[in-house]
Amino acid sequence: MGIDAIRRDYLQGGLLRKDLSDNPFDQFSLWLQQAVDAELQDPTAMTVATVNSEGQPSQRIVLLKDVSDAGFVFYTNFGSRKAQDLAQNNRISLHFPWHTLERQVKICGVAHKVSAAQAAKYFLSRPAESQLAAWASHQSRPVSTRNLLMQQFAAMKAKFADGHIPLPDFWGGYCVVPQQIEFWQGGASRLHDRFQYIRQADGPWSIERLAP
Repeated sequence: MGIDAIRRDYLQGGLLRKDLSDNPFDQFSLWLQQAVDAELQDPTAMTVATVNSEGQPSQRIVLLKDVSDAGFVFYTNFGSRKAQDLAQNNRISLHFPWHTLERQVKICGVAHKVSAAQAAKYFLSRPAESQLAAWASHQSRPVSTRNLLMQQFAAMKAKFADGHIPLPDFWGGYCVVPQQIEFWQGGASRLHDRFQYIRQADGPWSIERLAP
């Protein structure tokens, strides 16, 4: 069987305007909690899409670490490809694929660095091994062997043997301030339900249904 024959119908339920919150952050928090309650694997995993100075898109999966009316927060090495892209073009897109629930959320907006204090608070909450890995990895740069990477990790473990691991100055977070947020619920016969929230300059978010 060719892959063009792989398909299924989406029958778990629909999405109506009356079921949506007027605030997209409240709607997102509801869906995220439902993904957690359904015990989906990695419910906070999201695809992050950036574009470099030559117009080349790039995607990777990271974990959402905070969400509020201010925006969606994730953390990374500032030497990473995504951080380099954002330094030149801070427009960004996020995508949450909750396949088991037949749902997706797509977010388009701009990314701004969070404060060092906010980054430090989160960094110090991470397991020590994750903190050491942030110091050891020159993210997105070539590394000749995994053995070399582990040597760098061991060197950082020895350097911070006293247990105090400070926030690296090359590591921090971004808050994605959304301009558009789309909620997608799978529907039978490919007649999916899609609603898009658009930020208004001087008022509440507008909400419109999109054709599937």
